[in-house]
Amino acid sequence: MRNRNKINQLGRTSSHREALMMNLANALITHKRISTTLAKAKALRGYVEPLITKSKNDTTHSRRLVFSQLQSKEAVTELFREVAPKIAERPGGYTRIIKTGFRSGDSAEMCMIELVDFNEIYTTESKPEAKKTRRSRRGTGTAAPKTETKAAPKAESAPIVEDAVEVKEEVEESNDEESKAPKTESKADSEEKKEDDK
Repeated sequence: MRNRNKINQLGRTSSHREALMMNLANALITHKRISTTLAKAKALRGYVEPLITKSKNDTTHSRRLVFSQLQSKEAVTELFREVAPKIAERPGGYTRIIKTGFRSGDSAEMCMIELVDFNEIYTTESKPEAKKTRRSRRGTGTAAPKTETKAAPKAESAPIVEDAVEVKEEVEESNDEESKAPKTESKADSEEKKEDDK
């Protein structure tokens, strides 16, 4: 029975599961984002987050503890030199799991697991870049508030419609005058012709 046994065995033996977690952790630390199944990602999160916490304290002892789990000098160096300074102030939750749908072959639920501080889209450092001022063609160069920009086209659209109605009425009036004018001329011409005939 597996009563009160929290780990997901992933259908593997203990040694195979340990090797799998080691390889996934090395790939995550090296590439900052990997794609895998949801079950493996959840198991990896529980494996790699304690290692990242140990990397906050850069001592020989913590390096040796992490190396005993990862078995890769490159991954340990990357973890302590690049990852640890970025996550130094974070109290936990170093990874993010984003579901990406189902695999076509066996319909396994796929996801992307990434280190939170290495995603440029979600980081807080990119927010000041988004606050650029936008140029306005009719203003002083700064962006007008959204309420004004939405209200302005409505205010402008009403006079345009009124102007269009006025222009249409003027065109109709001029057409009426033109149509009347040839008729009056033709009557005058016909009267002159009658007089000439007499």
